[in-house]
Order: sequence, then C-alpha cells, then structure tokens
Amino acid sequence: MRKFAFTLAAVALAALTAALTAAPAQAQSSRVRVGGLTCNVAPGVGLIIGSQKSMSCTYQSVDGWSEHYSGTITRVGVDIGVTDAQTIGWAVWAPVKQSGRGALAGGYGGGSAEVTLAAGLGANVLVGGFQNSFMLQPVSVSAQTGANVAAGIAGMQLDPAP
Repeated sequence: MRKFAFTLAAVALAALTAALTAAPAQAQSSRVRVGGLTCNVAPGVGLIIGSQKSMSCTYQSVDGWSEHYSGTITRVGVDIGVTDAQTIGWAVWAPVKQSGRGALAGGYGGGSAEVTLAAGLGANVLVGGFQNSFMLQPVSVSAQTGANVAAGIAGMQLDPAP
C-alpha cells in the first residue's frame, strides 16, 4: 500500500511539473493577462475516483476593479485523502485586454495535480469561461494541509456572487 501511495505521488508530481512548464508559453503566445483570480476552496475528502468542493473567488483586473464569484471545483481521476481548506491563485489570460464584468462566469476544464502530506502543493491549468476564451494559469501552486494524492482532469464552474 505504501509503494502504491508513493507511485501515485510521483505521477501527481510529474503532472504538476508538466502543467507548470507547458502552460506559460501557450498562454503568452496567444493571450494577454487581464487579471488574477484567487479562490478559497472548502475542505473535502477525495473519493478515490474524484471529488467536488465548493469555493468563493475574487477576480482582480489589471485595471484595478474587482468582482466576486462562487462555484465548485471537481476532479475526476485519482483523488485519495482528506484536505483542509485551501487557497488557489491563477493569472487570468484572455485574447483581448477588455474582459468585462461577469465574463469569467462559466465552465472550465483542464489538468490538475496535487500532493499533500501534512502540507502540500498542487496546480490546476484550466480553460473556459465566455466562449472558452479564458485561460487560468497557476501563478503559484495551491497551498493546503492534510493527506492527499490527486491527479486527473479538473472541472470548475464559476457563477457571479451576489
């Protein structure tokens, strides 16, 4: 069992490394940075083949205005363990600089990986929003505590918060 956990951790770290090195070049070649998105994700339990957690987010545009979103992040793939609340930060990239209020609302999908043993790291590179025109690139890895190994496909739904 311990060997299996270490193998899963190695796979998750490899996926994390690939996500963090491939996404910046792709994002910068066809999009401009329009802001940043920070999400506070609820604690949860990985159910071996996936998980779903609620979150509240704040978008800060490069022009100085901000807006709030609520939503869920879902992972399908290997997800084993328990995590406390976490904070995830992304750079938001779009094909044009004027993204407009509420434009981040919608569904996103992409790759995800994280490893947590007491304290841990993770990354989620996601594309979606209005006409799949936004890319969310990790500006820093997510920080969390618990015991968890996860790698797979991530989906996220963002809705404007009241």
